[in-house]
Amino acid sequence: MATFGPCAWPNYHGHTYVCEVTVTGPIDEKTGFVVDLGALDQILKSQVIDRFDHRNINLDVPEFGDGKLVPSGENLARFIFERVDGALPKPARVVRVTVGEDQNLSATYSRD
Repeated sequence: MATFGPCAWPNYHGHTYVCEVTVTGPIDEKTGFVVDLGALDQILKSQVIDRFDHRNINLDVPEFGDGKLVPSGENLARFIFERVDGALPKPARVVRVTVGEDQNLSATYSRD
């Protein structure tokens, strides 16, 4: 069984995550954007905030349930990368996602 230091509580452990998503693509000549910011906000809301905010990831997010993905920073970054990238209007695409568990610890998943 893994231990998680001060985060080791009998009913899981928690973090206040920070997530950074970087997108790339051609800049639209009319808008000056790679992707409409309203559309990007909606994608982030549906794929990240609504799914993870104030949730017990082990219990409330099916993909991270018992016997499925371990909710490590690395797996969270990859999962968010794939969901946001799949929802973006093309030709925009995600370059990288960084999930920070605290001010000193983060994991990045990138296209490279």
